[in-house]
Amino acid sequence: MVPKLHHPQADMFVPDGADPEAALSRLTHLCIAAHQDDIEILAYHGIAKCFTHKDQWFGGVVVTNGSGSPRAGIYGTCSDEDMQTVRRREQRKAAYVGEYGIQAQLAYPSSEVKDGTQKRVREDLQALLNAAQPDVLYLHNPADKHDTHIAVLARSLEAVRALPVERRPQKAYGCEVWRDLDWLDDEEKVRLSTDEYPNIAAALIGVFDSQISGGKRYDLATAGRRLANATYADPRTVDQFEALTTAIDLTPLIHDDTLSLEAYTLEYIERFKNDVSKRIQKFMAS
Repeated sequence: MVPKLHHPQADMFVPDGADPEAALSRLTHLCIAAHQDDIEILAYHGIAKCFTHKDQWFGGVVVTNGSGSPRAGIYGTCSDEDMQTVRRREQRKAAYVGEYGIQAQLAYPSSEVKDGTQKRVREDLQALLNAAQPDVLYLHNPADKHDTHIAVLARSLEAVRALPVERRPQKAYGCEVWRDLDWLDDEEKVRLSTDEYPNIAAALIGVFDSQISGGKRYDLATAGRRLANATYADPRTVDQFEALTTAIDLTPLIHDDTLSLEAYTLEYIERFKNDVSKRIQKFMAS
């Protein structure tokens, strides 16, 4: 059954024209992201895994409406309403280029997403997750510096935890957008290969012209970060990949409802702090 989404401007797009219920149920990889183009930045690993495969399907969920986007150039005079239309259209283009199984846009203002007392966002996400039951879930990372990204992560975690354990994803990754994850200890980094179909990777970011022409070179920055992650992954070996996205493993948080998102994240930071401290102490004269 296709969930009935709360917001009147919510959008559900199936690029190959399949029945929406069937499109949801076939998903194996799903990304829940805050804004249009976040999916293509943080979850390209899943997009590439499913690209042209008929036994694996990627789906995207964008939670906010894009009305607060920075704008310049030909988009400089666009109203908030105009930008919502532009960004909704761009996200549909990306879904078509990437051959997504389905693309949902929930159309909420950021203010509602950030308000934990509002239940509509969580309920929409819960309904979509329940219908799709993906194996792999891509989310924002808990050390991201964008408030809306953290709010979407919080609502996503609430939605997953509202599901029976047997209907939850098997794996969950928190990926880079606004703050990279280079600070994670090497053995705790989840390295997601993003070097397949580089032309598709570039095209997916490129369709978001309102952002690129509007003054944010996400196309260059995203490719640069992935290349840097691959080259700087290990100082002692030749590059094993051409492009990598670094992620934090969020799987324990979606399987154990007693774990605190804050405490879980701060434990990683504490381990990183200890590693830095030990390394300095090892080579400094006492």
